[in-house]
Amino acid sequence: MAAPGGKFFIQENMKKVAPHHESYAQLWATKWKFPCSIGVYPFMFGCVKDFQPIVDELVSKDFKEPYNWDEYSKVYFPYAEKLIKTAEEAEKNGEKEKASEYYLRGSAVYRISRFPAPRSKNQRYAWTEGKKACLKGLSLRDHPVEEVKIPHKHAIEGEGSEIPVYYLHPDGGKTEAPLVVIMTGLDGYRTELCTWMEGWRQVGVATLVVEIPGTGDSPADPKDPKSPDREWTSLFDWIGQQKGIKQDKIVTWAFSTGGFYAIRLAHTHHDKLAGVVALGGGTHHMFDPEWLNEVNHLEYPFDLATTLCYKFGYGEDFETFKKEASDKFSLLKDGTLDSPNCARLFLVNGTEDEIFPIDDYYLALQHGAPKEARFVSGVKHMGEPASFGIILKWIYGIFDIKKNPGDQLKTLLFQPKY
Repeated sequence: MAAPGGKFFIQENMKKVAPHHESYAQLWATKWKFPCSIGVYPFMFGCVKDFQPIVDELVSKDFKEPYNWDEYSKVYFPYAEKLIKTAEEAEKNGEKEKASEYYLRGSAVYRISRFPAPRSKNQRYAWTEGKKACLKGLSLRDHPVEEVKIPHKHAIEGEGSEIPVYYLHPDGGKTEAPLVVIMTGLDGYRTELCTWMEGWRQVGVATLVVEIPGTGDSPADPKDPKSPDREWTSLFDWIGQQKGIKQDKIVTWAFSTGGFYAIRLAHTHHDKLAGVVALGGGTHHMFDPEWLNEVNHLEYPFDLATTLCYKFGYGEDFETFKKEASDKFSLLKDGTLDSPNCARLFLVNGTEDEIFPIDDYYLALQHGAPKEARFVSGVKHMGEPASFGIILKWIYGIFDIKKNPGDQLKTLLFQPKY
């Protein structure tokens, strides 16, 4: 632990209950309305005028924890369908820009209906429909994002045969470009983290968005701690065949839960990477029962611990997950952190993180190869928004980009034109 006396750094806050856990009304008022107003996580491509009627209906029906996910998610569907119908009509009329925007706005509504994870029948439907709408919207842009289904050559029995990714090259692969591999998190999949792709294109960098085991369409076995190694080996086999990629200029930037996988990746595939950013991830204490017992009422909008339980392949068996997770997945216990071989690794997080303890990054710095770190004081999960600029400057340094990171950050904001 980072604090004296074997305590978590945020120990004194662990018994507090965040207001947004009281009801959906409080979730919207205290946590979600502002990011929706500027179209940022988790409302990429979203806007208040699309969500306010949904919020009003959910509040009128007094939705609160524990949520009935099928009942909750289906409230969103008519609103998503209306947006997508508008998109289809615009596309039919040759209004490409308008169609793209409405498809993406529809995908945002489907996303929040399946958020944080597609655990119920209706949420799985929302994930399927949201994917369709998102890819349609991205494909109608001036610089269309491509979905590539990479062969999972190193899969074992029971795993999927392909790795679906989003890919965007600044000039379609005519010339070589650096590559940022964006590794997604617990609830933000390729349909969300694609919001970074256009900004990277504008500075001449290719991007590839890939999902971590147990999320999105990852083919990897979520309960097998070595399944990500196989997934990333298949991924880098494909990357190595792309003539449009500068093979010595590849960086992975992983978000939140993805940071856990990125830290292992930096050790297992160190020879493939010029750098790895693990933003807001964990390594070891994230699996402590003491931590898991408290996080469902802290910073995360919904039930974090049980969502992690689902993501790691344990379904609803939370007690078994708590009992087994540390011995199975800890990067300290499996020897990863003590490995002498590690890519250039940048650990970034907010000191007050209530999703994954900052203690895990202090621990990482005390083991194995030297690492770089930047902690944003007094800020919660991922240290955002300050962390974004910090990371962009670090990656720009590796790629020798002479640009202002602030200009790229502006591309993340979304305001509807129509």
